[in-house]
Amino acid sequence: MDHVEIPLDIEEVKIESVEFTPNNEIIITVTSTVEGTHCHRCGKKIKKAYSDGREIMLHHLSILGKPTYIRIKPKRYQCPYCGDHPTTTQKLSWYDSRSPHTKAYETPILLNLVNSTVVDVSIKEGLGYEAVQGIIDRRVSEKVDWDEFKELEEVGIDEISLKKGHQDFVTIVTTRLATGAIRVLGVLAGREKATVKKFFSSIPKKLRKTIRVVCSDMYDGYINAVKEVLGKRVRVVVDRFHVAKLYRKGLDELRKKELKRLKKELPEADYNEFKGVLWLLRKNPAELTPEELEVLKGLFKYTPLLGAAYVFCYTLTSIFETPLTPAEAKQRLRAWKQLVQESELDCFDSFLSTLDKRLEEITNYFVDRKNSGFVEGLNNKIKVIKRRCYGIFNVGHLFQRLFIDLVGYEKFA
Repeated sequence: MDHVEIPLDIEEVKIESVEFTPNNEIIITVTSTVEGTHCHRCGKKIKKAYSDGREIMLHHLSILGKPTYIRIKPKRYQCPYCGDHPTTTQKLSWYDSRSPHTKAYETPILLNLVNSTVVDVSIKEGLGYEAVQGIIDRRVSEKVDWDEFKELEEVGIDEISLKKGHQDFVTIVTTRLATGAIRVLGVLAGREKATVKKFFSSIPKKLRKTIRVVCSDMYDGYINAVKEVLGKRVRVVVDRFHVAKLYRKGLDELRKKELKRLKKELPEADYNEFKGVLWLLRKNPAELTPEELEVLKGLFKYTPLLGAAYVFCYTLTSIFETPLTPAEAKQRLRAWKQLVQESELDCFDSFLSTLDKRLEEITNYFVDRKNSGFVEGLNNKIKVIKRRCYGIFNVGHLFQRLFIDLVGYEKFA
């Protein structure tokens, strides 16, 4: 009779029988070809056979579309070295003793989870939610494996809220590898300095020495934690995006104040000409059309203060876009600060206070123009994961999902 041979792709076993059940399932009975194991107590290699262990049935990859199971009775061995001669059940590499599946079956489940959800994969695979989550828990750690890294030259820190409108923050610590790939190092509950400090202290000393740059927002807890653990040899860079966000906030607050005043003072028709001016003020001046420039000129005629703030705002942006040394950048920023202080403007007061406090970290950007763009990109991915999963509030599970999305194709394809 003609037959087809299909490789089982499982090492260390010998097939004893193949059974086709009335339920259209395939059950393959195997025995181990490995002799001996290691005593669970003393760790020595033992080869004295004792008996067979309890029979287990493991879900395997389907064959010809039929659900397939591997049946095995693991061998047990007795230790001649320990006083009471305990027995140890042999463990083979192709399955986990806590799992009802073979590792070969679990791997494509993990691959299907990349950019998907536990619920979706559960439905597609005909597995329960807990079964899929169990596969994740067995195969993906909730914490970083430091052995996977040779260096951590560039590290980023940022926070994200797990619940919209709530102060339920987690701290995300990431690194950008020399290849440009992003890896998550930690998902920390809260954003307290002590938590961040504890995390950086947990990094193996050998890896800690490889950190050269840490990009962060302006939160004192992050900056001080890094400095206290890593010392002066590490360059802390306050992210340019957060710097720009702060000084542009000053312009935006003045816009609201001035437009509120103009709404009371101007005829409705004149005021309506300035609708949508928010986006014009945020647009790169070089990209404004002649019509848009006329709208801004008309607005600044009624509020010269806003016009002055607009010029100061984009003068500051041009400083950050100019190739300068940190020393040159400090000189330009101090000159900008003096001009602002000599003006009638107070909308930049908050930024000026931050500039005084964090001038060193802000101008560290000009060394090699490092920023937290890779961290912000990961934050967007986290937001997508949260929406896709209708929220993830367990920091361990969030780390697992980030790991799968970032490394899944590399690890499980």
